[in-house]
Parts: sequence; structure tokens; C-alpha cells
Amino acid sequence: MTEYVRETEGILVRVHPSFSLARSDPDEGRFVFAYRVELENQGPDSGQLLFRHWHIHDAVGEDTEVEGEGVIGEQPRLLPGESHSYQSFCVLRTPLGSMRGYFTFERSDGHRFRVEIPEFALQGPHIPLDSSGPGGIQGTRMH
Repeated sequence: MTEYVRETEGILVRVHPSFSLARSDPDEGRFVFAYRVELENQGPDSGQLLFRHWHIHDAVGEDTEVEGEGVIGEQPRLLPGESHSYQSFCVLRTPLGSMRGYFTFERSDGHRFRVEIPEFALQGPHIPLDSSGPGGIQGTRMH
């Protein structure tokens, strides 16, 4: 399994993307990608994840941005040495794309900072796309 890693101000982010054939429907232009995110506080101070911001790119160049509070309904606080992981997914209309973004963290002293999420590839099966069919290369949607 491919792993993408980046560290910002003592917060390490690991992302493990995968393609879900069972939840996808290539004939209808629905390609589902799961991704697991692991956060580890390697720094000397605690930090709380407040917001997420994602930039999703698909093979035809359509971009989608998603932002909101926390991750899957949580705003985890990580003490030094602690970690938190969660799993989510996105749905593309093409079998190729990528995601990148950042989390906004806050230290106990009120200092806010961005924790970069490394750009990671979303790659499904190599299926020829026909822009005239129901699964045409019409754009991207994510959850």
C-alpha cells in the first residue's frame, strides 16, 4: 500500500489511499476511493485539529474544494506522542485524480497553524472512458 507522508510543526500526517471496486460503478462513471489519514504529534506541545481543507483534482481537470470543522465529526486534541487516525472517501467520475490539502491546528497557547497534507494520487483500474456514454468524463464529486 502506498503511503504519503508530510510533517509540519511537529505534526506528522500519513495518508494511505486505495480504490474501492466493490463501491464503484465504472459503467456509470462512479469511482470510489477510500483514504486513511494518520496524525501523530511528534512535537513537545499539544495541538488540536480544528478545520480541514481539501483540494480534489480529477483526470479531466475539474477541481473541487471541501472544507469544514474537524474530521468525521471530531476535533481531536493530540498530546505529545499521541496519534489519531480516521478513514473517509471521495467519489470521482474518472479513474484518475489526486487530493491535497491542510488541517488547521491550534496549540494550547492559541497559536494556529496549517498542517500540510501531502498530495496523493487516486488511481483506479485502467478503463477506457467514453465521453458520450453514461460514465463520461463529466467531472468530480467527493464526500
